[in-house]
Amino acid sequence: MTVPGRRSSTFIRLLRSGFTDPSTAARLLDADALASVRTDPVLLDALGATADPDLALLGLVRLAEAQTEEDRPVLLDTLVSAKPLRDRLLGVLGASEALGDHLARHPRDWRSLVTYEAADLHPGLPEFEKGLADAHDPVQLRVSYRRCLLSIAARDVCGTTDVAQTAAELADLATATLRAALRIASAAAPEDAARCRLAVIAMGKCGGNELNYVSDVDVIFVGDGGDGTDGADEGKAVQAATRLASHLMRICSETTVEGTIWPVDANLRPEGRNGPLVRTLASHLAYYQRWAKTWEFQALLKARAVAGDEALGAEYIEAISPLVWQAAERENFVPDVQKMRRRVVDNIPAAQVDRELKLGPGGLRDVEFAVQLLQLVHGRSDATLHSGSTLDALHALAAGGYVGRADAAQLNDAYRFLRAMEHRIQLYRLRRTHLVPEDEADLRRLGRSMGLRTEPVAELNKAWRRHASVVRRLHEKLFYRPLLDAVAQLTPGETRLSPRAAGQRLEALGYADPVAALRHLEALASGVTRKAAIQRTLLPVMLGWFADSADPDAGLLNFRKVSDALGKTPWYLRLLRDEGAAAENLARVLSAGRLAPDLLLRAPEAVALLGDPEGLQPRTHEALEQEVLAAVGRAATPEAGVAAARGVRRRELFRTTAADIIGSYGTEDNPAEEDHGALVDRVGGAVSDLTAATIAGALRAAVQDHWGDTLPTRFAVIGVGRFGGHELGYGSDADVLFVHEPREGVDEQEAAKAAQTVISEMRRLLQLPSADPPLLIDADLRPEGRSGPLVRTIASYAAYYRRWSLTWESQALLRAQPVAGDEELGRRFIELIDPLRYPVEGLGEDAVREIRRLKARMESERMPRGADSTLHTKLGRGGLSDVEWTVQLIQMRHAWAEPGLRTTRTRDALAAAHAAGLIPTEEAQILDEAWVLATRVRNAVMLVRGRAGDTFPTEARELGAVGRYLGYAEGTAGEMLDDYRRITRRARAVVDELFYSG
Repeated sequence: MTVPGRRSSTFIRLLRSGFTDPSTAARLLDADALASVRTDPVLLDALGATADPDLALLGLVRLAEAQTEEDRPVLLDTLVSAKPLRDRLLGVLGASEALGDHLARHPRDWRSLVTYEAADLHPGLPEFEKGLADAHDPVQLRVSYRRCLLSIAARDVCGTTDVAQTAAELADLATATLRAALRIASAAAPEDAARCRLAVIAMGKCGGNELNYVSDVDVIFVGDGGDGTDGADEGKAVQAATRLASHLMRICSETTVEGTIWPVDANLRPEGRNGPLVRTLASHLAYYQRWAKTWEFQALLKARAVAGDEALGAEYIEAISPLVWQAAERENFVPDVQKMRRRVVDNIPAAQVDRELKLGPGGLRDVEFAVQLLQLVHGRSDATLHSGSTLDALHALAAGGYVGRADAAQLNDAYRFLRAMEHRIQLYRLRRTHLVPEDEADLRRLGRSMGLRTEPVAELNKAWRRHASVVRRLHEKLFYRPLLDAVAQLTPGETRLSPRAAGQRLEALGYADPVAALRHLEALASGVTRKAAIQRTLLPVMLGWFADSADPDAGLLNFRKVSDALGKTPWYLRLLRDEGAAAENLARVLSAGRLAPDLLLRAPEAVALLGDPEGLQPRTHEALEQEVLAAVGRAATPEAGVAAARGVRRRELFRTTAADIIGSYGTEDNPAEEDHGALVDRVGGAVSDLTAATIAGALRAAVQDHWGDTLPTRFAVIGVGRFGGHELGYGSDADVLFVHEPREGVDEQEAAKAAQTVISEMRRLLQLPSADPPLLIDADLRPEGRSGPLVRTIASYAAYYRRWSLTWESQALLRAQPVAGDEELGRRFIELIDPLRYPVEGLGEDAVREIRRLKARMESERMPRGADSTLHTKLGRGGLSDVEWTVQLIQMRHAWAEPGLRTTRTRDALAAAHAAGLIPTEEAQILDEAWVLATRVRNAVMLVRGRAGDTFPTEARELGAVGRYLGYAEGTAGEMLDDYRRITRRARAVVDELFYSG
């Protein structure tokens, strides 16, 4: 028994040795089983050197108590006298609760850690096969497996083997276990074993000689009946092989009193779990040649024959190898690879993504994926890259010049650290997990097991984040830096990526014209100027963002054009280098289509907007109009004034398109916006405000050139259609009405002539030749249409509407709103038309029938010939016209009684109709979804093609770019079109119910 004074000093020493529960530790040290060694200072120091001294001491007491009276002295004497044994045994007990449990159940297995010769430190496959040779049933196999695993773990935690050697030993042990399991299965069914040849092909980490402590062992089974077997016998042989393979899987996977070894997973076989478990070699080849997907060839990169018939296994590897190294030539190689990469992260539960060591951003899969992709791209012509091991392949990529040596070294270190973390996490309880623990005690043990002893938790988190950060940049490190080496010769004397290999790399990443892309890289990054040096820093990341778009070539070309225009401007490259968001935003904008880059190339200084946190926020109508009117006022001529207004419009259109693209695509810091309705409203409001400000500027320019500050007649511009509804798209015309009223003392004819002159001058000025998107003023919705006068006095409007107005004209006025000119006159015009568009007691039945008849006529007569009515966004089934006419009919019938319906905006009116109980919730949501989607498609077409369109593009890249804007992954254009048809079909059903039948 420990006396009080000594007990206090013991507590202090235990704390200094790393014990977190000195009270329990002191009690365990007093156990009778440790009587002969409890005071030995060597033992306490050795316990303190383990990952978890408390756990190690508990395991040691359990092991000692489990010994027989004859064996216990041998254990304890060896423990204090043999340092290698002491370090291994206590190291395992302090790192693995599960192996401590095994030793307590099998107390003589500690002797397997005794080493007599240095050669025994790194046993290979033959030693593991010898260790499993006496196992004749599944229970014995599990015990023998754990005994062998014990020796691997001991060398691992003591640092005798590094992480790559440990992974290779685990793969060797798995190979030996598969062979032993097949031996047991064959002994249980000797007739089946004699009837067939069966080869076991290891895949995944086992195939790559880089296995975890606890992992599914991926396999593929190949079987046949041997030479000279006919068809019937071949079928029986495959059945026999299937029975053997199934028995092998059960032996390894089933749980016994000794637990489970690991699951054997055969789902990488052709057709996955739906395919036959065993196929002949010919059947495998037929599948791979006709049906296999790109990911299956990527998986086969690690295939290795490990058990069963050696000759058949060798034939399989020889036969599939050429197919693996031709995979990069497949037509859908890039989209397939991109989908795989996205799928990895998308499938991680949100609550776990920050702790996912394997699949999360900056995790192990990122390194493995990138290395494999580089192997597939360059392994076609370089056999040195044909390795299943990630680290060996990375070394070969560096040696061949496909990856910079410094970059490869960083990734090698990061990968080793992350794999070591994964090993130690799994070793604790021998459970299959890749999540970094959250518990402080678990993190402390993990950090200490990694050699971090001062502040193990803080040091572990810091090191982990640092290495993950390196891996996050792996696409820059592995893919793009060598491309610059190839074209700019950055590192004389070092092996560089050849132009041919660089072209292969760009082609594999989705660049359609690698030769042109290389020319752009050379122009941007060659030379020794500061500009070239900064470009070499920027381009690796930019190239990655371009490659994620639907048109990487366009992104790179546009970046070169912008850089040529601004390259000598001091702030440009500094902005991109120092403001991370600016560079990524620019890359997204430049590769999203034609409209935004064209606007930027006309006003390249607008790049500065991308680096300002507030730069992409839309400006108010008042601020826009004030700037435009001030610029026009300073101009010497009307032409100069409108040119200034156009300059503001160009810059603000770029601001809007950039914000739209970034909001739809998202960036690393700002995910894609989920509320598509809000995005559509922002775009519609911003473009409408900008159009109104530009028209106000043209009006000011026309007036001040002829009349100075005051026009002889009051004059107002009334926006109608989508303009009045604040719903303009990038390609929309500006539908307007013109109204005037002679000033006091001015002759009516003089006033009318002045109004006509102003309109003509506005149109002339706005139609002057320009590379900017056109701004067309359309006044066809005026009374009497094209045959009526272009402008009327307010009195004339009143007389016309009183005597001649048709129902469709009242409907057109639903979205009328003043946009420019005399505010008081505009307000009076609205007061004039309100009774027409919101008729008291609503519409009569004759008027309702007339609206329905006009709508049906428009559907049959205005749809372009040959257009697909299911994909036409404006006039097609469930498109903009369907939704708008339905909402407008409700407004004309009920707005007199429901003030919320008195709005020019379609979505606001729809929401008000729902709030008033005029449209059920589900139907309102269906109509809103269809209207928002159709509007987004129209905007996307203009962004991508640079010209307006009401249907989806037919060219594949343009269609893909529209899909990316809408949130669809690469290669899913068919899914996008199906979704559009489904959503608009549902909307049309609601329209049929509410508009035609309601």
